[in-house]
Amino acid sequence: MAGTPPRSPLAPEQFPDLPIIDGVSFAAAQAGVKYSGRADVMLAQICAGSTIAGVFTKSATRSAPVLDCQAKLGIISDAGAAIIVNSGNANAFTGKNGTDVTRAVTSSVASALGLPDDRVFSSSTGVIGESLPHEKITRKIEELKLALSPTAIKAAAEAIMTTDTFSKGASAQITIDGKTVSIAGIAKGSGMIAPDMATMLVYIFTDAKIAQPDLQAMLSELNEVTFNSITVDSDTSTSDSLLLAATGTSDVDVAGNGAFREALHGVMKDLALQVVRDGEGATKLIEIQVTGAANDSDARIHGLSIANSPLVKTAVAGEDPNWGRVVMAIGKSGAAADRDLLNIRFGDIVVAEKGWVSPDYNEELGATYMKQSELVIGVDLGLGTGKSTVWTCDLTHGYITINADYRS
Repeated sequence: MAGTPPRSPLAPEQFPDLPIIDGVSFAAAQAGVKYSGRADVMLAQICAGSTIAGVFTKSATRSAPVLDCQAKLGIISDAGAAIIVNSGNANAFTGKNGTDVTRAVTSSVASALGLPDDRVFSSSTGVIGESLPHEKITRKIEELKLALSPTAIKAAAEAIMTTDTFSKGASAQITIDGKTVSIAGIAKGSGMIAPDMATMLVYIFTDAKIAQPDLQAMLSELNEVTFNSITVDSDTSTSDSLLLAATGTSDVDVAGNGAFREALHGVMKDLALQVVRDGEGATKLIEIQVTGAANDSDARIHGLSIANSPLVKTAVAGEDPNWGRVVMAIGKSGAAADRDLLNIRFGDIVVAEKGWVSPDYNEELGATYMKQSELVIGVDLGLGTGKSTVWTCDLTHGYITINADYRS
């Protein structure tokens, strides 16, 4: 890469203090897969008795690590587990070599930690179409094993970054039946972000106790309203992976527990929005609230059409309250809409109503609102009760610069 982009103006002040998750340890190392002078491989070891759930990209060209993880998730086991992740190379579109390399890495971890091969999950992120120099990773396995620590999650978050300008973490702690249940998660993602699990790597850990089918069902449901509801550039990666591990060490069974579900939802939404805040070249976070659609599916289609429109995103970048572009995005989406029922607002400012500019709309107020770093575009279609919320960011020259130089 030609230089490191500056830290996103939407970034949090610092990486959060995450609670220790009993039964999970982390380590990071410098393997030199692509980057020099920084950690680029991380290892997480998870205790025996844990359950693992996951969601992945639906891309037809998904990577070897994704295919390997998907195959292993169907195997139920009480053995311990591990997650090994490298940045700098996606090990995608690498044919049989990619499969062999993935197996070599996971087998090396399994041997070092005394785990079954089918309990080691891997992810790779970075350049597509180049063979992963896996020996650089396997040479670091012993070093990673010796460095494992329950407090090293921040180092793990830093090791999985590519074009990210900040490491991402989120957590929650709740009390259930007088006992504390903790959740901690990390994520990477900045570009090639579009709903289809959302393009990123995410690893979430909890000490809750829950059977694998229940954990998977909860994760899949919450994924739709968090990671699958964000977009930076409408491009879906080959490497999307979200793994959720529940160690059970708190001895609190959370199956069907609403408080735990809401806490997990909060962590997932926090991480998803951090990815949008770190969208390549982003200067503004945009929340698009669609109501009054014929159904929820149509609302989502309209929301994503607005969120993925280069014209809407560049207008936001230029702080131009060009609501006509929102009208355009609704009209082209393919979902049901009636021009004469349409209402649009920017924050609390009613811009258009019943298919025409509001008589009370003041362009100056609209322009002032667009200067904010966090914006809400509200659309009511007046057709029914369908609703959806999606999140995106603006599109700036910075996005072009980062991606034009990505392989250089």
